[in-house]
Amino acid sequence: MPGSSLWLVPPPTHPLHALIADLIERALPAAFPDLTGPAFAPHMTLTSGIDPAVYAGGPQAWLDAVPWPRAADVEVRLERVATQDIFFRRCFLKVEFEKGVRDIAGLARAVGVSGEGYQIGPVTEKWLEEWREAFGPHVSLIYGNNPIDDQKLEEISKAVEEAGVSLASSSRQREDDASGQRGGWKGGVVWLVPTDKPINEWKPVATRTLD
Repeated sequence: MPGSSLWLVPPPTHPLHALIADLIERALPAAFPDLTGPAFAPHMTLTSGIDPAVYAGGPQAWLDAVPWPRAADVEVRLERVATQDIFFRRCFLKVEFEKGVRDIAGLARAVGVSGEGYQIGPVTEKWLEEWREAFGPHVSLIYGNNPIDDQKLEEISKAVEEAGVSLASSSRQREDDASGQRGGWKGGVVWLVPTDKPINEWKPVATRTLD
């Protein structure tokens, strides 16, 4: 993947952080070994394609200078399990395109790629609509080369729910999720990741916790 990316990672203490990490690293590879590829940290991609020259003055200082929204204003809600015929979107949790998610993704794009500074200008607005139509905000579960048919997608969806993740599209009521914490999270940690490296080397060069 060219350039660097900005990710929003679930808060480390949130139940979904451990649940999604286990799905990526253990549960799904064990159940679907023919479909799953390399493991990676649980995250929602805010934008990719950031030229490292943008933060050449220091990645942490660059990340800290961005006026990120408050944690309370960013709510990631998980809709359903989906698939696309693309390695990095082989299987993912689709995220609701609501105002907080839209705003933080737009800000990430504006400052990292569009060159519009700390405001969502017309270039970024156009990108947001195109992004939403193409695939939109999502939390990846599987990177891989092999297609996932409808039957396999249903099996994966069942495995995700049985692991404890609550999906907005499901008619099942989770008795163990009275707090509503397994259907999404608020806030999180923004990671700046050089994704032009091999996947096993994807590590943040700067992080910023939303306050």
